[in-house]
Amino acid sequence: MQNKFNELKKYLTELNERGICLAFSGGIDSTLLLYLCKDLDVVAVTFKSDFQTKSEIDLTTDLCKKYGVEQEIIKFYPLENPVILNNPKDRCYYCKKTFFPKLKDFAGGRAIIDGTNFDDLGVYRPGLKALKELDIISPLAKFGITKKEIRDYAKNLEIEIFDKPSTPCLATRFPYGTKLSTQLLQTVEQGEIILKEFGFLNNRLRIHNEIARIEIPQEDFKKFIEQHETIIKSLKSLGLKYISLDIEGLRSGSMDLF
Repeated sequence: MQNKFNELKKYLTELNERGICLAFSGGIDSTLLLYLCKDLDVVAVTFKSDFQTKSEIDLTTDLCKKYGVEQEIIKFYPLENPVILNNPKDRCYYCKKTFFPKLKDFAGGRAIIDGTNFDDLGVYRPGLKALKELDIISPLAKFGITKKEIRDYAKNLEIEIFDKPSTPCLATRFPYGTKLSTQLLQTVEQGEIILKEFGFLNNRLRIHNEIARIEIPQEDFKKFIEQHETIIKSLKSLGLKYISLDIEGLRSGSMDLF
């Protein structure tokens, strides 16, 4: 693992001759790159839209301040795109094809990097096609660095969010083909905040028309059942009609099954 990261750091130093523009989401992947680039000529760019939660945007700002990295926040309005609005299966492709050109305009001649890791290459990620078409560099994937290696290395570096759960965009909480809206996205954001307040820090609130499906780790089921009446009452205050607990538990990409 150490050899991979030595090669990565050498590569980032080579890119630094052009200057570096980091697409920064605040996840552990891009945060590790932020840390490794903090003493280089780097600018972190974060896209702010209805697809990201306020807490995620706030986290990016806090991390950039902590590591002394200049940050640019660019507002992005994905629901103005009629294709993205209807949440197609390749939504991520259209999103990246919409906002990464904005990043390229901002970056000028800087090398643009993102936090795609090696594991991402083996699962359904339609956005990867857009990255390739736009010549975005994914150094973690380039050097075969996996999610576990990223977390382990970040822990060694004492990066405090080394074990932070993945936080994909809010559009992933809906079946493909669902017509999205700001209100629906805000309902998911508020619902997941409620679940966190009850102690379920790693959760997903998936919405299938009138049914809200909660995904939490199976080891948290007992704690959920003990509080279920209060939780349901809180979630229904958001206008949700039916609340269900998915007994398969929390898992990535469960909407890809539909």
